[in-house]
Amino acid sequence: MIQKHILLTGSSRGIGAGIAEALDEEHIRLVGHGTNSGIAADFTDAGAPESLWERALERLGGRIDVLINNAGIFEPSPLDQPHADWVADWERTMQVNLTASAQLCRLAVRHWQQQGTTGRIVNVASRAAYRGDSPAHWHYAASKAGMVAMTKTIARAYSGEGILAFAICPGYVMTGMADEYLESRGGEKLLADIPLGRVADVAEIATIARFLALEAPDSMTGAVIDANGASFVR
Repeated sequence: MIQKHILLTGSSRGIGAGIAEALDEEHIRLVGHGTNSGIAADFTDAGAPESLWERALERLGGRIDVLINNAGIFEPSPLDQPHADWVADWERTMQVNLTASAQLCRLAVRHWQQQGTTGRIVNVASRAAYRGDSPAHWHYAASKAGMVAMTKTIARAYSGEGILAFAICPGYVMTGMADEYLESRGGEKLLADIPLGRVADVAEIATIARFLALEAPDSMTGAVIDANGASFVR
């Protein structure tokens, strides 16, 4: 079996840690990224994505086959706070969730074009891309909608070169970030909006990510996979 070289962002906890575990196989060399683990890179720094890419490429012997963009933040930004603070929150979320992912996608596409090889991108977006989010999370929903649009654009532009792109749109997932949000929003009352009756397990999202990274047929490029317990059905 041909060895796959994978760069995974946000691998230190939550969904990222689950994806890393799902990709822990002999034929896979995975480089993980985290603010405080793996290859450290703080995506609030505009230069961090390029630095991460170069360091990951060096560690993987000059070849990356799959990019999985999972890193992201989910921070409230109340509408009634001072205007400058709201704008700063917006720009921080866009930088971490969307712009950093866009930079890495561009670097990946250019790498594969220059090498004359194929590659895959898996972007972890959110149900919020389609359904929206709370009044304090305009920026989060917009950033994830941007990830979906970017994924589709990459798929349409470069599939003829063997460069494939997929997105995952989870609803709530049992991670620390979701736990805190569920508690703040009423817990059981919020769960009542999910026909399945529970939030997703990290392992479920990781299974989808692994499939898209390694096994999904080429004709699926551009697909957006929902995993939200039927809380939003397109």
